[in-house]
Amino acid sequence: MRRAGVAGPWAGVVALKGDLAARRSERAVEARLADRMMRTRVAAALLAAASLLSLASPARAAPAPPDPETRLAPGVPPGAYAPWQLDTPDQVLAPTVYEPSAAEDAVEPRDAAPGAYAPVEYVPLSEIVSRTACTKRTGPYQRAVERWLERPADGRQSAADCAAIRAFQRAQGITPAIGFAGPVTWARMQLVAARGNPNAARKCPVRARRVACVDLDRQLTWVQKGTKVLFGPVSMRSGRAAHPTRKGWHTVYWRHKNHVSSLYGTPMPYAQFFDGGEAFHAVYDTLHTVVGSMGCVNLTLGDARTLWGVLKKGDRVYVWGRRPGT
Repeated sequence: MRRAGVAGPWAGVVALKGDLAARRSERAVEARLADRMMRTRVAAALLAAASLLSLASPARAAPAPPDPETRLAPGVPPGAYAPWQLDTPDQVLAPTVYEPSAAEDAVEPRDAAPGAYAPVEYVPLSEIVSRTACTKRTGPYQRAVERWLERPADGRQSAADCAAIRAFQRAQGITPAIGFAGPVTWARMQLVAARGNPNAARKCPVRARRVACVDLDRQLTWVQKGTKVLFGPVSMRSGRAAHPTRKGWHTVYWRHKNHVSSLYGTPMPYAQFFDGGEAFHAVYDTLHTVVGSMGCVNLTLGDARTLWGVLKKGDRVYVWGRRPGT
């Protein structure tokens, strides 16, 4: 027989047990809530700590100032006009081709400022500040310069190395002549060595027609017809690592004497385009900057003017090698 409830003296005991069970249940719920809140707070604290650590990490830190022990800079203090501190942008994209009028072609590009192409060597800032007479520092072209001077090519500067490099710099009018094996000294050595026969290694194909040769290895360019050199060799500046001058065969397809870059609004005198936006053209600053051009073959104004009179539309261009440092 089933009872409907508990009566008598046991009723109070049963009620007390029910109250205790309810209280235990409430406490369990409270404990779970407290545990969740604690976990949430710990997670938030960990996230905050991680954020602080990432902000304090070297990757997020402000860039350190240039190290005067490693940074190269022009070795002549800048004056009212410092052409060697400029880096004229080029035409990256192909230009809009049209036929210039006779009146437009009759206008000659403006002359370069005096000293625009002065052979100013790039040297460590610390050497400029200390007015070093003969540097003990090893230059970025040390081994190549030593080899050219027929010195032991160990890639380490010595007193004898400095004296030999300094003598060459003085003979070539390179300043400051402190014996540092920098890009200007190296470039002048390449030019001096190539003047007799720039194609001695026969890396530029010999053809019965005119070929403009662009040697990225030595940063030199010249024009030859057969084995006869019609122009150069002269120093040049080719494309930097991010915008290398494209190798192989090309054709001069447009000539524009007073071209202005449609991308940068900068002059590109005596521009002779041979591949898309890449062209031979003059710049109004040094050719021997640490970085290269935006892909064009940069020349001095005088060399670009002479080349303008040598090349014609339809002439071939051959590019090979690799710019040092890229």
